[in-house]
Amino acid sequence: MSPQQPQSSAVRANILKFLKTFLGILRVLQIVFGAGLWVTIAANKYEGSMHFVLFVAVLFWLLTLALFFLTLLDKQDLVPFVGGQRWLLTNLVHDVAAAALYLPAIGVVIYKTERNAYCNLDKYQHMCLYKVYLTAAVFACLACVAYLVSLVYCACRKCRGAQTVI
Repeated sequence: MSPQQPQSSAVRANILKFLKTFLGILRVLQIVFGAGLWVTIAANKYEGSMHFVLFVAVLFWLLTLALFFLTLLDKQDLVPFVGGQRWLLTNLVHDVAAAALYLPAIGVVIYKTERNAYCNLDKYQHMCLYKVYLTAAVFACLACVAYLVSLVYCACRKCRGAQTVI
């Protein structure tokens, strides 16, 4: 029996514990919806204000991945300044920033969708980005809702005096 076995079983137990929590499920949804948004935009021709939407989607997708894996592996104590006892507050600030930037991104995508609604006809022969923007709008709204629910959840935990995410 090696000394690594108890450590690996503790990590495995923490992974399962976090994935079963409400916040763990929300983080997975945020990652999936954020990836859906930026892949939808990046896989198609985009211009102008869609760069902002892509920036928001990729930035918060990467930040959410980092928060997710640090919490999943129980390594938040290794993060200087914002880890340890401040981890719940860090998650709350992350969710506030994500929701605050996703809201204008949703506005941009909805505006672009409406501007391209003219080409949503069966007989229209040219390239049309209407369905791309509509799909991006749905992903952006779903991601924003996931961040808002996470924000409320973390705020409630913080108000109750909790110090940890799990």
